[in-house]
Amino acid sequence: MAGETDLQALLGGMKPELHVGDYVYCVVHDPSSVELTDALCFFREAEGVTLILEKSVADRLNLPNPSREVMAWISLTVHSSLAAVGLTAAFSAALGDAGISCNVVAAFYHDHIFVPKIQAARAMAVLKDLSQSNLTKN
Repeated sequence: MAGETDLQALLGGMKPELHVGDYVYCVVHDPSSVELTDALCFFREAEGVTLILEKSVADRLNLPNPSREVMAWISLTVHSSLAAVGLTAAFSAALGDAGISCNVVAAFYHDHIFVPKIQAARAMAVLKDLSQSNLTKN
């Protein structure tokens, strides 16, 4: 099933969803110590394997969180195509204008945004405003 590619439709239909929980980025050199089902996401880089985990899982496994940042996880529930152009630029610019850093994971169906936990409510407001302003353009 192909996802949406029209930027106005993507922005208007983002419907951001804030997940419950605290999330952290951890780095390991031997990922075999972590069950795949424990990780929300992982990415292999030359320096090590980055894992995104619930903080409680990282604490239980005693995994290093080099940034020490606790993140909130926001999903954009619109089914965005991997070929869509401009969605990441639009929401990251809106969050950046609000002084909120964001880390993005694009999966097959949805885009997922990790923001500092202390800025989660503000990030949700910014994303909802961006979506609402694009709904009125259609």
